[in-house]
Amino acid sequence: MRPYLAVSAAIFREGRILIVRRARPPAHGLYTLPGGGVELGETLEEAVMREVREETALEVRPVALAGYRQAIARDAKGTVERHFVILPFAARWISGEVSLNEELAEAHWLLPDDLAGLTTTEGLAQIVASAVERLHAAG
Repeated sequence: MRPYLAVSAAIFREGRILIVRRARPPAHGLYTLPGGGVELGETLEEAVMREVREETALEVRPVALAGYRQAIARDAKGTVERHFVILPFAARWISGEVSLNEELAEAHWLLPDDLAGLTTTEGLAQIVASAVERLHAAG
């Protein structure tokens, strides 16, 4: 067994970020960023655009990496069940309106400060803050 490589997107549109709630494991019920696994032969940027399109029907442009996260799930005995290495990108909305697939329960365009009251995946607020910095630096 090896870790899975995944990507996610902190998508910004008119100063708001797209936050989604997962409808199934992993991270079932938590608010997070859209994303998923990188496929063989796919660049990270291609994976971000594909995953966002599949999950939300949006077209986005990845701008820069906004950090990384690791998610290691263990069973009751402590045995590793899943291990994800997640590379979140700062991204800009290009076109489309949100249309969720079966992996997501809901989606909201929120101001970054509105994340404080939500139950999110670990480190989400830091990733969003980093994404804001990357987008400002990119102009």
